[in-house]
This record gives sequence, structure tokens and C-alpha cells, in this order.
Amino acid sequence: MSLTVAAITFGIVFLSELPDKTALASLMLGAKYRASYVFAGIAAAFALQVGIALVAGHLLSLLPHRWVEGVTGLLFLAGAAMLLFHGGDDEDGHAAKEPSANSFWKVAGASFVVVAIAEFGDLTQIMTANLAAKYADPLAVGIGAWLALCAVAGIAILGGQKLLKHVPMKMIIRVAAGIMVLMAGFSIFQAITG
Repeated sequence: MSLTVAAITFGIVFLSELPDKTALASLMLGAKYRASYVFAGIAAAFALQVGIALVAGHLLSLLPHRWVEGVTGLLFLAGAAMLLFHGGDDEDGHAAKEPSANSFWKVAGASFVVVAIAEFGDLTQIMTANLAAKYADPLAVGIGAWLALCAVAGIAILGGQKLLKHVPMKMIIRVAAGIMVLMAGFSIFQAITG
């Protein structure tokens, strides 16, 4: 295993994931539920997604760029709509709350599902597949990508916990939805212009 390949992969995936919808989802989940439960589910989802990227690296790298951008734009719009229409059902949202079931498995499971679906076919998953094909060192690429994804999620989860102490949940939802709409516009523009 090459530490250089792992470090290169970490840097590329970390920077690519920072503005991603998964970071927003991690922030939202971390603001609502126990951080350790959310992180466990998200880390497991990232392990699955990195594994898929490594196994299907050559196939994923062959997807047309315009198609990927168009689908990404539509997913951002759908995410923004879900945030705006279903995310504001929280009471006042000034304190982090436990899920109604107070169960590790429910929170971790929900976090796993949200991130596994959001990351499927995502730019960082495709990038991980491309890096795995380029370097022919799937272990180094896999470890670098997984650590980068977990680092971004950890930052977002902790940020969500701190942010909620000072900003109402409804404001966080509106800002996150606005960012997703902007990202959708950019992705759709990229799909149209090629």
C-alpha cells in the first residue's frame, strides 16, 4: 500500500466532498441526533460506497460527464425540496434532540440510508473509482477516500451540534436548501454546456 497514493486520494476527495450534499446531510443529521450514532451510520455508508467505487471503478469512470452532471443537478433540487417541505417540521430546534426511539440502530440506520443513497453515483464516488483505476492500488485509494469522507462528515456533524446552539433549525434548513439550489443550477449548467 502506497502512503503517497492514500494521501493524494485523501486530499482530492476531502476537497471535493466539502461542498457536497452529503456534508449538508451530515450537518443536518448531526444537528438533530446524537453525533456518535450519526457518525457510525455515515462511516458505514461511506465504507459501502468506497467499496462499490473500488469494485466498479472502470465502469463508473466510463459514465458520460454530462449525464452525471444532469443527474447530480436533479438530486440537488430534490434535496432542496425535501429540506424545504419536510425539514421544517421540527419544533423550535434550538437544542439537539434525541430521536423519539432513542436507539442507536434507528439513528445509525437512518444516517446510513440517507448517505448511501446520496453518495451513490456521486462525484466523489466516481472520482474514487477513477483514482483506483489510475493508481492500481485499491487499498491505498480506498483508505484515503474513506478517511477523507469520514473527516468531512465528522466536521459537519460537530458543526451541526455547535451551530444549533446559536441558529434556529429553520434557518439552517433554509440556508442548506439555498446552497443545494445553487449547486443544482451549477450542475445543470455544466450538463447543458458540456
